[in-house]
Amino acid sequence: MAVIIEGPDILVRLPNWLGDTVMALPALHGLRASLPRARIILVGRWASLLEGQAVADAVLPYPRDRGARSRLAAALRDSRPDTAVVLPNSFESALAARRWGARARLGYDADLRGWLLTHTLPIPSPRRHQVDEYRQLLEAGGVVTGSDPPTFTLPPHPVAEEEIDVLFKSIGLAAGDSTVGLHLGAAFGSSKLWSSAAYAELSSRLRRAGALPVLLGTESEEASAATVIASAGEDIASLVGRDRSDLLPRVLSRLSCLVSADTGVAHLAAAVGTPTVTLFGPTDPRLSSPRGRHARAVEGRAPCAPCFLERCPIDHPCMRSIEPSVVAAAALAALGEGPAA
Repeated sequence: MAVIIEGPDILVRLPNWLGDTVMALPALHGLRASLPRARIILVGRWASLLEGQAVADAVLPYPRDRGARSRLAAALRDSRPDTAVVLPNSFESALAARRWGARARLGYDADLRGWLLTHTLPIPSPRRHQVDEYRQLLEAGGVVTGSDPPTFTLPPHPVAEEEIDVLFKSIGLAAGDSTVGLHLGAAFGSSKLWSSAAYAELSSRLRRAGALPVLLGTESEEASAATVIASAGEDIASLVGRDRSDLLPRVLSRLSCLVSADTGVAHLAAAVGTPTVTLFGPTDPRLSSPRGRHARAVEGRAPCAPCFLERCPIDHPCMRSIEPSVVAAAALAALGEGPAA
């Protein structure tokens, strides 16, 4: 493929998921380094998260409302962009890039959308890790991306840090504590979720080893958090529903370790340098495990795994096969090797 990522104005359609957005960072850093004088605009649902990461000149949210999308397309079209890089493999993302009016549109040839793009790349076979597929797409356009894992920088923000100090103090956490975050949710679907009883047993094992578990999640995980606490039969520090997306990277950076399902929070934690233990059942760690020096994956075993289904049609055999004792051992090993050790 000829070099086509060029021109003073480049649009990048980011992935829809938090984890995929984090996994796109190495490709985006390569794009910025290869074209330092270009005006790079990122468009995506998690675009605001990348503000301050030195990968773009502007970040724009991608609205869910169809009317707002049309207005965004008109504004971008008026800017006469030279190139649009389409990271998601969906038909809708390629259609949006065409409506933006970019002269060149680069993306993978997937979802019957090849006619919407001017330059396509075949989907890798066999599939590669998502970080590498994003890199490969940019490299096909002439960008040099390197081989570093995703890295998320935390610019100085005393107000935010003070807010997190207050938040941690309110649940009894202090500087120097060996805190293990237990993230209870997964936006992909219920098939990724580990049971409340398993999290409760993990919490008890961590406490006995001298670590302090703290529950994490959005407001939608409040019922799950209550079940974990009830099952454990003891109080567990909880930030479920109390943090915000703009504080999340800094909250994760304060943890000594994070245990979670295969979810975007795990990728963000690894990118800020926090050791991670990620539980895999219906998805494949070879394609989407967090990358980082202190990233670990625990894989559930079942004849049907990985199935990539959002909801398990039977009884979650892959996730049920993951023993709390194994996860506790991985978390404690991470505490011994992590940045804070």
